[in-house]
Amino acid sequence: MILSPSLLSSDFGRLADELAALEQAGLDWVHWDVMDGLFVPNITFGPPVIKALRGRSKLFFDVHLMIERPERYLHEFTDAGADLVCVHAEATAHLERVVAEIARLGAKPAVALNPATPLEMVDYLLPQLHMVLVMSVNPGFGGQSFIPFSMDKIRELKRRIRARGLSTLVQVDGGVCLENCRELVEAGADVLVSGSAFFSRPPYGERYAAFREAAEAPR
Repeated sequence: MILSPSLLSSDFGRLADELAALEQAGLDWVHWDVMDGLFVPNITFGPPVIKALRGRSKLFFDVHLMIERPERYLHEFTDAGADLVCVHAEATAHLERVVAEIARLGAKPAVALNPATPLEMVDYLLPQLHMVLVMSVNPGFGGQSFIPFSMDKIRELKRRIRARGLSTLVQVDGGVCLENCRELVEAGADVLVSGSAFFSRPPYGERYAAFREAAEAPR
């Protein structure tokens, strides 16, 4: 299980310190929720912020673009230091072209699906994807509750990946907490994004250990 804490729930006034604390806690990934106020009703980080902090952190920058027509900014985000760029299937008319361009620019390509978006949107693209992000809340705000039918969607996505002999990762974002992370991993989640459930309970080393213990605990 990879835990990718969402900076959406961190202290924006201390981002460099927050990244350093995550590294010291033993984490490997960090999740950047990029919002444009159009695709979702909120505005957060842009390429300049990511670029300014790239030199301050060795974490894997998992950059989730919740923006309209993400093809306009792929170069800016890869140039800023994104290790992985995830775009929404609902946000672009030419999804394969966008995925191919992310790979060409040197980042790992990923596609996110909103709760009501069917898995068929990425079926043909699975061999090209490093990861598929299953949104288990409607995107735009932190602190929302997990949508129950997402569990079946995760199971079916993992089944399709395994049936084709692929190594595509399954990421889950939205309402992830200690109480459901074991079930999520059992369903097929490889990467868990946690915002408020993680950052609200420092120190981060202890919180990370609690997530790992909960994810590996026998049922």
